[in-house]
Amino acid sequence: MTSENFILQFKIGDETICDELIEYHTHNTEYKNDRSGGGESNVKQSIDVQVLPTSKHPSIKKYVKYVMNGLKHYLDTYKHFQSDLTILEPLNIQYYKPHGGFRKWHCERSNYQSHQRGLVFMTYLNTIDGGGTEFAYYPDVKINAEKGVTLIWPTDFTHTHRSVVTSNEKWIITGWYNHYDVGLIKQILGRI
Repeated sequence: MTSENFILQFKIGDETICDELIEYHTHNTEYKNDRSGGGESNVKQSIDVQVLPTSKHPSIKKYVKYVMNGLKHYLDTYKHFQSDLTILEPLNIQYYKPHGGFRKWHCERSNYQSHQRGLVFMTYLNTIDGGGTEFAYYPDVKINAEKGVTLIWPTDFTHTHRSVVTSNEKWIITGWYNHYDVGLIKQILGRI
C-alpha cells in the first residue's frame, strides 16, 4: 500500500521470522539495554537489543534479506528517490512493557551522527489492539501494530512520529538505510 505520504507498508510472507526475532531478543544477554528507567523514562521505555546487520544468525540474515527487498520495493515505488542505500548501523529489536513506548515526537535525523540515514524501516513483531505508530504531519496516518507489517519512510522532520502507547506489550525491530557513499567515506577515514 502506498500513498502521498511516502510511507510504504507491506507484510512479511513468513511470520515465523517475527517469532524468531522475539526469541533472539529474549535469550540475548550480551547486548541488552534497559531503557525503562532513569532520565529517559518519560521519553522511551523499552528493553533493546542491538544486532549488527552482518550477523550470521539465521533469523537476522533472513530479516536483513527481507528488508533489503523492501528497500528495492520502495525505490521501485518512488522512482525519483534514487540513492545508493544499505544498512550500516545495528538493527534494534525493542520490547516495550505494557504502557511503555517511545512517547516523544521524533525523527530519525536528529543529530550529527544520524546525517547519513536516508530511510527508516520498522517491523511489528506482534499485533496490538489500538497500538502502533502515529505521524505528526499526517494526522490521519496512524498505523496499527500488526504482526509482520513493515513500514519504510523518510528519516527527516516531515515524518516526525511516536508510539501509540497501550496497556499491551509491544515488540518491534527497527533500523535505517544509510547513504552508502557516506558510510564508505567513514570506513576509509577510520583506516587513516
